[in-house]
Amino acid sequence: MNRFTSKILANKMYLLAIFISIITYYLFAYHTVRTHFYQVFVLYSVAFGAFLYLYKSTLEVKHLVYLGCFLRLIFLFAIPNLSDDFYRFLWDGRAIFNGINPYLILPKNNPQLIKDGIHLYQGMGSMNGSHFTCYPPLNQIAFTIPAIFSDSNLLISTIVMRSTLIISDVITAIFSLKILKKLQRSPRAVLLYFLNPFIIIELTGNLHYEGMMVAFLAVSIYYLIHQKQIYSALFFAFAVSIKLIPLLFLPVFIRKIGFKNTIIYGSIVLLINVLLFVPFANWELYYNFMSSIELYFKNFEFNASIYYIVREIGFYVKGYNIIQSVGKITPFIVIVSTLLFSFLRKNKENSIFINSLIFSITTYYLLSSIVHPWYVAVPLFLSIFSTLRFSLVWSFTIILSYSAYIHSNYQENLYLVVLEYLIAFSYLVYELKFKPKNYHQNPIITHP
Repeated sequence: MNRFTSKILANKMYLLAIFISIITYYLFAYHTVRTHFYQVFVLYSVAFGAFLYLYKSTLEVKHLVYLGCFLRLIFLFAIPNLSDDFYRFLWDGRAIFNGINPYLILPKNNPQLIKDGIHLYQGMGSMNGSHFTCYPPLNQIAFTIPAIFSDSNLLISTIVMRSTLIISDVITAIFSLKILKKLQRSPRAVLLYFLNPFIIIELTGNLHYEGMMVAFLAVSIYYLIHQKQIYSALFFAFAVSIKLIPLLFLPVFIRKIGFKNTIIYGSIVLLINVLLFVPFANWELYYNFMSSIELYFKNFEFNASIYYIVREIGFYVKGYNIIQSVGKITPFIVIVSTLLFSFLRKNKENSIFINSLIFSITTYYLLSSIVHPWYVAVPLFLSIFSTLRFSLVWSFTIILSYSAYIHSNYQENLYLVVLEYLIAFSYLVYELKFKPKNYHQNPIITHP
């Protein structure tokens, strides 16, 4: 077979992979519900296979970025069918639009206060609607944007919400490419995030705001590696005000920018977040917000790993679920482990710093009692600046957690949970133990 024939066949295979991707995303957006786990798994596997093929292809990065944008647009007119969290997002946003402080009301008790409130409460479910909102203020402002365009039409609201998240992903791609250039790494690595079915389905499709948080985080890291710490702190603060999880990273900055600069950096982050809370300030705000955070740590369980092992030991020793006790201890363990990653690693070097961030958030998730699929977006994003690829593997195996939705009472299949973590973290062990030492030191990466 000559080179010309090979090129023609390769182009046909690329077109086939693109066509398969379009079909699978269309089916995900408009013809798939989460209770049909086997359909979800098969479609996701097909989409992931097409993604890996295109990633390894000779197609230019910019063309595949355009493809990633197009694949996101397929979801534009779809009402999310794999997650119901967006109903709560819309509730909070419409509450603000109507002059109501979302931190002070429960959808369960006040469904009639906003337009279509009863429908939104039914959509989010009684569990979500029975506790106070735990989303920081900038996230609340983002929730309000759809209400500006329509505070009653569900489709218009989701279109606007999805548009803001697509824009966020584009910002992430732009600044990730800038970071990769600065780190002298292959720009193709951006596709591990931007073209990944996990990101497209969980963030664009299911409307989770990790995408907006990651966009702010990308800008923050860009300015950090360019030694513009004030700008970096500003965007880091915005990331925290979308989701609190980046706060976990602050101790790692100590060896990166120094203790004094970290104090200044952290003070800027704290000050900006306090100022963002001011419009919602009320004596009850702190209690309601913290009660939701506490509820998260002490009451919810989903797709955990080490926590489930500890829980089983607790059942054996104590005879009951020890989540309340574990929930009190876990934050301290996470803080200690993050401090170890900070002080025991040479985080001045960018590659080591990025890996420390990955290890910090991974440790947190391994100890958590609840790990929703979209949480993996953060370590996956960070991994594009690293040689570590276990987050990529995890972004595939995480789909196994959807097996819990086969039953109406969210009954998890623990065998599949074990399989999810076993595959992903066996690959991490392989990377750390069996990859050549210079594999993690080489500044230029051209392959996954």
